[in-house]
Amino acid sequence: MTETWRATEKAHRREQYLKAAGHLFAERGYHAVSIDDLGTAVGVSGPALYRHFANKEAILVELLVDASERLLAGYEKTLEHGDTDLETLRDLISFHADFAVNERDVIRIQDRELASLPTESNHHVRQLQRRYLRGWQEIAARLRPDLDDANLEVRMHALFGILNSTPYNARLDDSTDVRAVLTETALAAVLGRLEPVVRS
Repeated sequence: MTETWRATEKAHRREQYLKAAGHLFAERGYHAVSIDDLGTAVGVSGPALYRHFANKEAILVELLVDASERLLAGYEKTLEHGDTDLETLRDLISFHADFAVNERDVIRIQDRELASLPTESNHHVRQLQRRYLRGWQEIAARLRPDLDDANLEVRMHALFGILNSTPYNARLDDSTDVRAVLTETALAAVLGRLEPVVRS
């Protein structure tokens, strides 16, 4: 029982450290944040973080690898529903919009700090991202058989640009139906028209 409690507490602290690091990396940039800055943010000495992570780089690796793995897992789970391509695309956009809204720091870090990863981790993250993008693109291609590969690729980049724009929009607040706006405009980027979004 004691060991279980300790393991739970350790996992909770680790999660706190990752969240604090994500916020600081997003706000200041990875290279501008020291291990002491990270420790101060969670109320411990910087070296105390070494009980959980080998170094600052390991924290960045975990943040970005975890984000890409969660996105790919969400994509694969969405496909299990066996819906039509249009319903699947809507569900995927809704899923990614939720991620972008709830993980704004991670989105900003992924945009700016991917090159800061060590080579092997960088390669792994890019592989995960390619699988994620390729899956979406295959669905979009079936919905828009009139588009050639180049046109479709531009539309997919536009779609993700829309979805990942959330962290940079300072005008967003709780009164804005962010997910609906993102979903409608992202669908339009692929379909070439605005589709009504059913709100639950």
